[in-house]
Amino acid sequence: MSTKAPNPVDKYVGSRVRMRRIMLGMSQEKLGEALGLTFQQVQKYEKGTNRVGASRLQQISEILQVPVSFLFEGGPSGVAEGLALTRAFTRISDAKLRRSIVEMVEQIAVREGPDKR
Repeated sequence: MSTKAPNPVDKYVGSRVRMRRIMLGMSQEKLGEALGLTFQQVQKYEKGTNRVGASRLQQISEILQVPVSFLFEGGPSGVAEGLALTRAFTRISDAKLRRSIVEMVEQIAVREGPDKR
């Protein structure tokens, strides 16, 4: 049996569902009932084990009284952040400043640990 690690976005969305559910004082069982699911299925969504489909995300956001975007706010968005950083970086005309920025980012990356891709 192959055990695949949950996608970071699925885990993040699940954690936001859990956070909002708890903020409302709602149990997994109550959320499950509102969705027509078992509490175990809600548990799997919250852990990121199971991916939440678009229509289910809409349902969850309505039950939890938040916009769908709330479930993604602050989440892993590596591609968008990388693209924004690259675009901003290429607009810097001072070569010495660009080199300093690269060195700074490399030093931060070293402190963060090995490449986790």
